[in-house]
Amino acid sequence: MINISPIGRNCSYKERLEFHEYDKVHRIRETMITDLQHKFPEMDMQFSIGGQISFDCFPVGWDKTFCLRHLQKHDFRFIHFYGDKSEEGGNDHELFCSKKTIGHAVTSPEHTAALVEKQFGPL
Repeated sequence: MINISPIGRNCSYKERLEFHEYDKVHRIRETMITDLQHKFPEMDMQFSIGGQISFDCFPVGWDKTFCLRHLQKHDFRFIHFYGDKSEEGGNDHELFCSKKTIGHAVTSPEHTAALVEKQFGPL
């Protein structure tokens, strides 16, 4: 997997927040993904937007559902997944929508903890 950050991984926290707001309006990451897909269609790569400043590029099938291959040998009745980028194109989407998981869309660590406590009891 390659993580691509248009603003750069070394940006300051202030620059991160500013880029995130700018990207919401101008869709810089979405545009870069579209351009890469058109320029390199033979690469059989998948892209997903995650976090505030970057997107991931990886071989098709190597999204977050890849981890489920390692859980198949265990007899889990339920696998709960909590993700903040669960919409299509987000880096949590495939695992969130998998038939093998129960997906929960969250907005923050605090929201995640509240949902876990509601489902399973106090942490």
